[in-house]
Amino acid sequence: MKLYYQTHSPYARKVLVLAHEAGLADRLEVIHHETSPTLRNEAVFEVNPLGKVPALVLDDGFTLFDSSVICEYLDGLHDGAKFIPASGHARLFSLRLQALAQGICDAGIIVRHETERRPEQYRYPANRDGQIEKLIAAYDFIEREGFSFDAKSDRSAARAIDVGQIALATALSWLEFRGLPDFERGRPRLSDWYRRFIKRPSMLATPLSGQTVD
Repeated sequence: MKLYYQTHSPYARKVLVLAHEAGLADRLEVIHHETSPTLRNEAVFEVNPLGKVPALVLDDGFTLFDSSVICEYLDGLHDGAKFIPASGHARLFSLRLQALAQGICDAGIIVRHETERRPEQYRYPANRDGQIEKLIAAYDFIEREGFSFDAKSDRSAARAIDVGQIALATALSWLEFRGLPDFERGRPRLSDWYRRFIKRPSMLATPLSGQTVD
C-alpha cells in the first residue's frame, strides 16, 4: 500500500503512528508530498480530488482519504486489540477525542494563517483570536475530562491506547512543533500524559519536520 504523506502534517502522522502501533508500518510505502491550499500537487490530486494528504492507495488501486477513514481501514487489518473500540462508551469516548483532536488541528491551522501564512494586509486578528479561544477551551476540556475511557461498567471495551489518544498526541505535538498556544502550563494531567506518550516508539519513529510551502 502507498501512503501519500507529509512530514509536517498532524493528520498524516496520526495514520502512520497508528500503523506503527498496529504492526503494519512495514506494509506501507510512505511517499512524502508537499501540499498547501495554494500549491497544487498533481500527484496528490490524482488520488484525492481535494488535493490533500494523507491518502492511502490500496494494492488494488482503490484510494482512501481522510485520516479517520484510513485509520479505520488499518484497524481492520491486524489481529490485535482494536484501536477503535467496537461499541459502548469506550467507542464514543475514543471517537469524540479523535474529533476533538482533529478540531484542534483545524483551529491551529487557521491561527497560523492569520499570524504568518497570509500576507500581512489580509490577516484577520479577530479570526485568530477566536480560534485561540477554541484551542484553550479544548485544552481545558481535555484536562478536565481525561484521555481514555475507564468506566467500571464498560471496562472490557477499554484499551490502553486508542485512536483518540493517537489523534490527540499527534495534534498536540504539531502545536508544539509550530509554536502555537501552549497546552501544558497549568494543565498537569495533560502535560504528564503527553510527555509520556511522545516517548512511545511509534512517535519517535515519525518525527515532524519541514516547513509549509505556499
